[in-house]
Amino acid sequence: MRAAKTTPSGETLTELILVMFRVNNLTLAWGDRLSAPFGLTSARWQVLGAIVFAERPQPVAWLARDLGANRQNVQRIVNDLNAEGLVAFEPNPHHRRANLVVLTGKGRQAYDAVIDAYEPRVNALAEGLTLEEIRAAHRVMTTLKKRLEDEDGGA
Repeated sequence: MRAAKTTPSGETLTELILVMFRVNNLTLAWGDRLSAPFGLTSARWQVLGAIVFAERPQPVAWLARDLGANRQNVQRIVNDLNAEGLVAFEPNPHHRRANLVVLTGKGRQAYDAVIDAYEPRVNALAEGLTLEEIRAAHRVMTTLKKRLEDEDGGA
């Protein structure tokens, strides 16, 4: 017999989590379709975005941390991007073995091309949603992310 019972809030959150799983899968497939004409996947696009939005060049481990992703998976993606000339490695003055990952001109062009395709599509997805609805969803996701990170030791 089960000792614990799910609270009404827990049941509603479970329903939200199940929807989040489906939305995540649909979002990745959407991103793959959106980025494919530019030679990218959702995963590659995400890594390029992490590089673009970093304040300075970072090693793979830091990019993985920022993405909340596995370092080995990010390393594989970065290696593929490097082989295609979209990113390059620069020496890290603070760590000999952890090179810094930088965007190349070709990488910037690919990233910008996807963003140009993305912007009208995301605007269309946002139609009919109020800013407050989007902000409330963001607050819930941010809170869940923080609680899950805290529970998992920040991994």
